Amino acid sequence: MRITPLDIQQKQFSTRFRGFDMEEVDSFLELIREEMEELLRENANLREEARRFEKQLKEYKNIETTLKDTLISTQKMVEEYRNTAKKEADLIAKEAELRAEEMLRDAQEKVVKIHEDITDLKGVRRHFKEELKRLVENHLRMMEFDKEREAETPNEI
Repeated sequence: MRITPLDIQQKQFSTRFRGFDMEEVDSFLELIREEMEELLRENANLREEARRFEKQLKEYKNIETTLKDTLISTQKMVEEYRNTAKKEADLIAKEAELRAEEMLRDAQEKVVKIHEDITDLKGVRRHFKEELKRLVENHLRMMEFDKEREAETPNEI
């Protein structure tokens, strides 16, 4: 059974011969009642404060959980971005290598083509020189033939 300040205030003691001094008992009971009221108020305040702290702690734990979840999500996103960026960089590097190889192949084919063209042009030049030489020799022979004919025939004009 709990004793309240009102119980203390209303408590009546039976009197006996040579009992306690009633005023002293009443004043002591009044003092106890006041102390008990103050303790009960303080206890109620402390309970209310404990409830507030528990509520605040619960909010902080919710915030902590949210922050942890956010951090984990952020870490996952960063890792995904990092992996994606690495894959894209690898892909770009491979594409660059393929383009470089293709450009090199094209350049080598052009060099081969140029060499073939040079060889063909040298053949054409050699053929042209031979034809020119033959033509010049034929013209020289014709001129010598004309000279010989002129020398054989007197001037008939």
